[in-house]
Amino acid sequence: MLVFVITLLAKTVRIVPQARAGIVERFGKYKQTLPAGLNIVVPFIDKVRYLIDLREQVVSFPPQPVITEDNLVVEIDTVIYFQVTDPIAATYEIANYIQAVEQLTMTTLRNIVGGMDLEQTLTSRDEINHGLRGVLDEATGKWGIRVNRVEIKGIDPPPSIKDAMEKQMRADRDKRALILTAEGQRQSAILTAEGNKQSNILNAQGERESQILRAQADREAAILRAQGEGQAIQTVFQAIHDGRPDQSLLAYQYLQMMPKIAEGDANKVWIVPSEIGKALEGLGSTMNSLQGIPQEVDGPRTRVDMGTSEPASLSDDDGVSKANEAVEQAIAEATQAAHPGRSPEAAQAAESGAGMPAPAQPAPPADDAPPATS
Repeated sequence: MLVFVITLLAKTVRIVPQARAGIVERFGKYKQTLPAGLNIVVPFIDKVRYLIDLREQVVSFPPQPVITEDNLVVEIDTVIYFQVTDPIAATYEIANYIQAVEQLTMTTLRNIVGGMDLEQTLTSRDEINHGLRGVLDEATGKWGIRVNRVEIKGIDPPPSIKDAMEKQMRADRDKRALILTAEGQRQSAILTAEGNKQSNILNAQGERESQILRAQADREAAILRAQGEGQAIQTVFQAIHDGRPDQSLLAYQYLQMMPKIAEGDANKVWIVPSEIGKALEGLGSTMNSLQGIPQEVDGPRTRVDMGTSEPASLSDDDGVSKANEAVEQAIAEATQAAHPGRSPEAAQAAESGAGMPAPAQPAPPADDAPPATS
C-alpha cells in the first residue's frame, strides 16, 4: 500500500526545470504545456512526453563544399544561434528541427555563394550572413524557432588557389616595397641635388669675390710696379745727367757687357756692336771719339727737372679712386647676394701707395782722372 501511494505521488507531481517547457499528452494526444516549477498531472492518464529547452542554442555545422560563380570549390563552415519560441510547433511541426536547420543552411548557402566569385565570397561575409539569416528566419518561423544570428566561421579555398593568393600577396608587398624604396631614393636625389646647387652657388659667389679682390690687388700691384719703374728710370736718367759721362766711362761700360754677352751654354754666335771697336780704341787712345759723347766735360750741366721724386698716391688719382669704389661696390653686392638677410657692408677706402724716398745725388766725377794707357 505504501509503495502504491509513493508511485501515485510520483506520477501526479512533476517538476519542470527553469527555461524548460513540458509537453503533456493524454492518450497520445496533446493535452497541455507545463511551465517551469511544480505541476500536477493525472497519474496513469497524462504523460510528459517532451521537455523542450527554451534557451538560445548554438549549433556549429561541419564545413560544406560550395561552388562559386567562377567554378571554384570552397569549403564554408557556419554557426547558427537560434531559440525555440513555440514548444508545441517545435514538437509537432517537425521531427528534428536541428537537422532541418542544418540542411536549410546548406542549401541556402549554396544559392548565395553560387552567385559570387571567389574574391566576393572572401570579402562579403556580412552579405552572406544577412542572406542566410533572412532565409532561415522565414523558413523556421512555422517550426516555432527563431534564428537570431548566423556567422561564417571560415572560408577555405583550394590549396592551389591559396598558393596563388599567397604569391599575389607577396608580389603586391614586393611592389609596394620597391615603390617606397624608389620614392626614398627620389627624395634623397632631390635633396642631394638641392645641396649641390646651394654649394655651387656659394662656391661661385666666393670665387667671384676672390677674383674681384685678386683683380684689385693685381691692379694696385701693377700700378705700384709701374710707379717704381718710372721712379727708377727718373733716378737713373737724372744720375746720368748729373754724372756727365765721357768716352772713358762708355768704353768701360762696353767692357762690362762682354761677359754677359757670352753667358749661356747654347751661345754659338756672338753679336758684337759696331761701336765696340771705337770704344776699345778710345780706351787706348783719345785720338778717336764716339759720336755723341764729348771727349772732355767742363763742369756740370744744368740739371733737368724731372719733377718730384715721390710716387703718385693711389688715393690721389681720380681714375684709381673711381675704380676702387666700383670694386668695393661689386664686393658689397656679392656679399649681399651670398647673405640675402644681412645689410651690405660699407665700402672701404682704397689704400694709397707708399711714397718712395728720393734717390741720393751722385758725386761729381773727379777732375784729376788718370789718363788711359795704350
